[in-house]
Amino acid sequence: MKCIVIDDEELARVVIEKLITNNPELNLVAEFPNAIQAIKFLNHNPIDLIFLDIHMPDFTGLDFIQTLKSPPKIILTTSDRNFAIEAFEYDCIVDYLTKPLSQERFDKAVKKALLFNFNIKAANSKIQVNSTNPSTELFVNIDRRLVKIEFDGILFIESKGDYIQINTEKKNITVHSTIKKLKVKLPPELFVQVHRSYIINIKKIVDIEDSSVLIGKTVIPISRANRDELMNCLNLL
Repeated sequence: MKCIVIDDEELARVVIEKLITNNPELNLVAEFPNAIQAIKFLNHNPIDLIFLDIHMPDFTGLDFIQTLKSPPKIILTTSDRNFAIEAFEYDCIVDYLTKPLSQERFDKAVKKALLFNFNIKAANSKIQVNSTNPSTELFVNIDRRLVKIEFDGILFIESKGDYIQINTEKKNITVHSTIKKLKVKLPPELFVQVHRSYIINIKKIVDIEDSSVLIGKTVIPISRANRDELMNCLNLL
């Protein structure tokens, strides 16, 4: 992945550059001491990933994100964990790194970015990835806390206006988001949208009728527009 670094501290940029050099998945294209220079660069140079410091004078990392029409994936670097959690309201944020940085934690964040890009490409092209996909969980922001949800434990996801309800085997979790935003974060070989308001875990299907599917004890409607996608996912076409 082509990446850039934005950090006002020279020492921090040197540290991140070394971490990038040690990761074979990354290609450092440029580094910038401020967001203004980075914006000018990005106007003419598409990249895949940004390592972005939140706390910069005059123009913060979050200010920078708001200027981007189609931001690439972003990994935050910060000394303030609580401030980083606020930033997870932005879909482009895949992880945050708390300074001082370590190679192990850095590589884990990069792996998340790689996986996120892979899932988006798979979903957009309707390519089914195989079961060796290393992604097993999803993190959601709830009341300034990052909560982990195992994919295998999700029954179905329901849209409720500006919120979505993630129904799991243990409990239901309400998140301020949309079906569209969440769908790209889910492995397409496991989840399929059957209605504008519902995404289901195909492993949890009990029964299928012409216009509905039974997940656990809940009957979920299948729209005509989404029925073929479900049948294709189940290899029933």
